[in-house]
Amino acid sequence: MILEKNFSNLKVILVEPNGPLNVGSVARLCSNFDVDELRIVSPKCDIFSLDAKKMALKGQKFLEFCKIFDNLENAIFDCDLVLASCGRIDVSKDSFFESSEDVFNWTTSFKKINNLAIIFGREDSGLTNDELLLANKTFNIPTSINNPSLNLSHAVSIALYELKKSSKRNFDQELKVFNLASPKDVHDTFVEIEEILLRVGYLLKHTSKAKINKFKNFILRENTSTQEIYFLRGIVHQIKWFLNNSKKNK
Repeated sequence: MILEKNFSNLKVILVEPNGPLNVGSVARLCSNFDVDELRIVSPKCDIFSLDAKKMALKGQKFLEFCKIFDNLENAIFDCDLVLASCGRIDVSKDSFFESSEDVFNWTTSFKKINNLAIIFGREDSGLTNDELLLANKTFNIPTSINNPSLNLSHAVSIALYELKKSSKRNFDQELKVFNLASPKDVHDTFVEIEEILLRVGYLLKHTSKAKINKFKNFILRENTSTQEIYFLRGIVHQIKWFLNNSKKNK
């Protein structure tokens, strides 16, 4: 099974990269592994510099046509499935990670994913806990305990290679229909849930974010479907309607 059959629009997203050599190397990898588009969130370097172009070689078109975003939310919200790479060890205790091999084997078990994104964080600090919760799944690449941090472009190369390898490994398997709730649907639902729970007094403003993130993490781990997230959102809308109308009737 070739990569294009599973992922017609594979997007690599870099968050706040600060090294033009790394950006150029990633652009070259996009060409090597048939990536559709390179997206960059708030770059901290000149991604169009001569150094970046020299490293990109045949991948220069990915620099030329890359899309730049002010925040990660806007960079992923047209994507059906979002994966995030994390090499940090100081993450929230509620965070849940899987090996890159397991995540990519799971990803390639679907018949078709129209828009797949893989996010890579900052060279020095990776992705924040809030950013990790924008992804359907978070994976790490096993490395030495003594030196766990990978160079950005090296992490991208390993991830893209493992994704390609997994797509071939699942060639003879019966593939499932993709029906997961999109990151946008999950995000928008939890914005409304937090608003309602604050309104009824179940959450307090200074602790609401941590509690909502725990709930959101649970929903993501359960591979919630589009229908299930719509059902949950429908409950929230009904509660909101009731609260608004009960006040009018008093």
